[in-house]
Amino acid sequence: MNWEQLKGNWRQMKGKLQEKWGRLTNDDLEQIAGRRERLLGTLQEKYGLIKEDAERQIQEIQDRAERQIQDIQEKKFEEKF
Repeated sequence: MNWEQLKGNWRQMKGKLQEKWGRLTNDDLEQIAGRRERLLGTLQEKYGLIKEDAERQIQEIQDRAERQIQDIQEKKFEEKF
């Protein structure tokens, strides 16, 4: 899954992002609006992260979302047969 797919599902992602990073406000998420670089900068600012750590955490969220989507797709496939 690439960032563009996550950006397309931004409403669903906002809740997951707030679970992981509780300091992100609704206003922050509205301003980020799915833009990865803006999320990166906001995490650096709010959490004092260096760029590499923020990148790693964003990638973890992206990977987790990808696994969840794969699980859903596999379940739907199994239900068909």
